[in-house]
Amino acid sequence: MSKSRSTPSRWKQLQSDVIHCSRCPRLIDHCKTVAREKRRAYENENYWGKPVPNFGSPRVGLLIVGLAPGAHGANRTGRMFTGDRSGDWLYRAMQRTGFANQQQSTNLQDGLKLINCAITNICRCAPPQNKPSPAELKNCSPYFAETLELCDPTVLLALGGLAWNATLRELIQIGWFDRTPRRPKFGHGEKVPLNNNRFLLGSYHPSQQNTFTGKLTNPMLNRVFKNAVKLINQNRSETE
Repeated sequence: MSKSRSTPSRWKQLQSDVIHCSRCPRLIDHCKTVAREKRRAYENENYWGKPVPNFGSPRVGLLIVGLAPGAHGANRTGRMFTGDRSGDWLYRAMQRTGFANQQQSTNLQDGLKLINCAITNICRCAPPQNKPSPAELKNCSPYFAETLELCDPTVLLALGGLAWNATLRELIQIGWFDRTPRRPKFGHGEKVPLNNNRFLLGSYHPSQQNTFTGKLTNPMLNRVFKNAVKLINQNRSETE
């Protein structure tokens, strides 16, 4: 992808490259199979059934990093964290802290808009058992690297341990974080200073496994987003 292009045109090309990607046959086959067999509740809907692009625009204060599209969520709707309970939790916290204009996240025409924020995944296809292989994550990493460059966020928020580790690996590769003998461990509410006044935050993933059991509560998720707001505002005041 040409570095001489403008950011908007490069972003548009990145989105198209993701949608038309065929690097991981196992994942492509799974996305298509789920879209064909469907869940009974959505049997009359047309599933997206292919890689899911980023949600949002480049040059943002916050970049949220998830694991992969949900089989009957983003793989159905074509937008990250849309059409499932994880998205309900995520956008509720985002709307409360000013990163989204509404809490509703049901389909591409629901009016949801992000504010100074973008959302990406380390894997762009819905994987079987929600477990992409290391090779599949490696295939997807160039899209993640391009997303980081174009978004240029002050704060990265990794949802879950897999997203945390993949994000740290990529940050080391692009020079945003210096390799250390002991890589920072994932934990809810963890904060890692990065180079150039950036930060990496960690949060439990808003999956049903975490929210139904009480491992992640609304106040816990709200606090992470409030911390992101604080860090973005702090960075803005220091650079003005």
